[in-house]
Amino acid sequence: MQAHCRYGPAKAYLHAGDLYPGDTGKVWGVDPMGRPWLYVKMDKYKYPCYVAKSVIDVQGDLSHIVAAPKLYLPHSTLYGPVKRVSATREGDKVTVEWARVSMTVDDDRGYFIEGWFCQKGAYFWSAVALPDQYSTTYTFTDEAGCKSPSKAKIYVVEKHGYTDPVDIPWPAP
Repeated sequence: MQAHCRYGPAKAYLHAGDLYPGDTGKVWGVDPMGRPWLYVKMDKYKYPCYVAKSVIDVQGDLSHIVAAPKLYLPHSTLYGPVKRVSATREGDKVTVEWARVSMTVDDDRGYFIEGWFCQKGAYFWSAVALPDQYSTTYTFTDEAGCKSPSKAKIYVVEKHGYTDPVDIPWPAP
């Protein structure tokens, strides 16, 4: 079916290319965290990308495919990284705020936050895409009870790629 190939294993990542019925390629890796995404090299692209397993037909056995390599995000230097990042906690809610980065309407793809959070005693990874340069706050649910501390980073996203990430000063529960 028609689908998007992305720069990472979640809908929150930038679109890397379109896929159409009849497109062919090879599976180079599986998502190391077990999410339903495959790292593929499509014949029509010079670069690999991620596609949801549910939107492609796979021929062969995936059980021998190794984990995808470390994530590569296309780098952008057109805009600087976010500034004045802060996070405040009220119980299990952590609100992250930052200063707006002014972008042209054509380039603007908002912001991207990825991190590790604790919910119901489980430590899990999540990625969030915020739609535009005016969306400068986001609230996460993050509970006490995990062995590892929660953490996150934020990127500015423009149509060519991602700025350098900025670590969010995460408040402990």
